[in-house]
Amino acid sequence: MVRRPLGNHHDGPDTLLVTPDTTQTEQVAADTGNGTTDDTGNTTGSGGGSASADLREMITRARVVLWDFDGPICRLFAGHSAEGVADGLVEWLEGRGLHGLLTESERESLDPHVVLRAVDRRHPGSDLVTELEERLTQEELKATATAMPTAWADPLIRTLVALGLRLAITTNNSPQVATAYLAGRGLTSCFAPHVYGRTQELSHLKPDPHCLNRALRAMGSAPGTALMIGDTPSDFLAAREAGVPFLGYARNERKEKTLRGAGATAVVNSLETVLTAVRPV
Repeated sequence: MVRRPLGNHHDGPDTLLVTPDTTQTEQVAADTGNGTTDDTGNTTGSGGGSASADLREMITRARVVLWDFDGPICRLFAGHSAEGVADGLVEWLEGRGLHGLLTESERESLDPHVVLRAVDRRHPGSDLVTELEERLTQEELKATATAMPTAWADPLIRTLVALGLRLAITTNNSPQVATAYLAGRGLTSCFAPHVYGRTQELSHLKPDPHCLNRALRAMGSAPGTALMIGDTPSDFLAAREAGVPFLGYARNERKEKTLRGAGATAVVNSLETVLTAVRPV
């Protein structure tokens, strides 16, 4: 048995005991804390048995787990500011005399996808959109070098695979970016070839369920036998449209409030809660 560190950013939650069989892998989950419920009965935080049972039931029903990428698996822009990327895209447009293409709120957005979508709405399928999307992809690829793994994501991914579940990524980021990150973390085999991300058809970005439906078709999975883990309202809405049960991951109170406001009822504040829930009983 060996203790295998997964990546450079932090120890502890990203260290997994790797053994020839699944029993020891499952024991990693058994060594973590429990999930809790808040006073409304919703899944949150860590500690308590009821939420753990609910999570276990949710995951037991699943044969396929669809993961959003930026958020549940890592913080892609932890060291390469998304705000800076959005500003760069706006400046690039302005340098080409296209200042008026965006509204003031779009120019001031902290989200590069807002800029990309805005241009696509006004010039769908144009060379301008193609070039802007490529610039965003290059910025996302730069960001993978300083992306911060989400605590407990790596061991949860490996544990789910050890338990026989199949995994896919369904993201609004470039699939090149997700693939590059997974390779750097030694997680490629957990997902390949099922990485579904942004295409030239930007109308297919979540909340459109296109990437989820692609994953389900490719994996031969019915929506009801899948589970999506996401951290944004667009993830929740895409899952609802596709008929896929949804588990929200909220790393802070603001994220949780936003998810619950969109209608998500199963939300955890730490993936450790999920890792605990999948341990043998």
